[in-house]
Amino acid sequence: MFIPLHDANTLKHIKVQWVTLSLIALNVAIWLLTSVESEQAAQATTVGLGYIPAIIFGDAVLAQGLEIVPEPLTYLTYAFVHAGFWHLAGNMIFLWVFGDNVEDAMGHLRFLMFYLLCAAAGALCHGLLSMTSQAPLVGASGAISGVVAAYVMLHPRVRVWVLVFFRVPLPLPAFVPLLLWIGQQFFMLAITPESDVSWGAHVGGIIAGALLILVLRRPGVPLFDREIVTPRAVRNSPGAVPTIAAGTDGRIAQRFPWGRRS
Repeated sequence: MFIPLHDANTLKHIKVQWVTLSLIALNVAIWLLTSVESEQAAQATTVGLGYIPAIIFGDAVLAQGLEIVPEPLTYLTYAFVHAGFWHLAGNMIFLWVFGDNVEDAMGHLRFLMFYLLCAAAGALCHGLLSMTSQAPLVGASGAISGVVAAYVMLHPRVRVWVLVFFRVPLPLPAFVPLLLWIGQQFFMLAITPESDVSWGAHVGGIIAGALLILVLRRPGVPLFDREIVTPRAVRNSPGAVPTIAAGTDGRIAQRFPWGRRS
């Protein structure tokens, strides 16, 4: 539907989005390592690190020698393995554009916990919907879906440049493309539950992200881009020339040139 390109949304609490950058680097490094392996070795990595519902829920057993990590850890490890370059690139673009501001709203450690919990929630939802599936689930989409849900709850009105249908660049309020994208995941899950794309993992990540942002954001970080109150000392300072803007409740509110809304 669209590819995010850039958002004009500066960081407010952290200087550098270290966790977001580290996650991107780790995903790229793992893809590079697996891409140079033989086809047989790459498949073994996918099976050993991917999330396989039939194994998790006891309907199948992994062949001896293929297990790389204990089965419960595949709730997380699957999110760091990708099926190809475009699979990786799509997920990392979303993480690059939206992850920094979600990390900013939470702090580094809480954002890392958030990311991993969204990944696990995506795997769990996928597994509950396909308990007998023996196909490995791989990719960061569950975690990325959680990041998207958190972002749209934090900054629905921020302008985001998106490439619509891979052709037309447009600046849109974040809620327009992101809510359409979220709606698409639920719609596709309803009409195509059996698909090469795990819509269930996306939906699980979305639900987890929407719930976790409520409790993991920093104290005082607002939801839905609420107005930031201008301090009285600044408001009454000499030379302050207010502009007039209609408030969301229909009243007329004063807004100052330096009081930009993120």
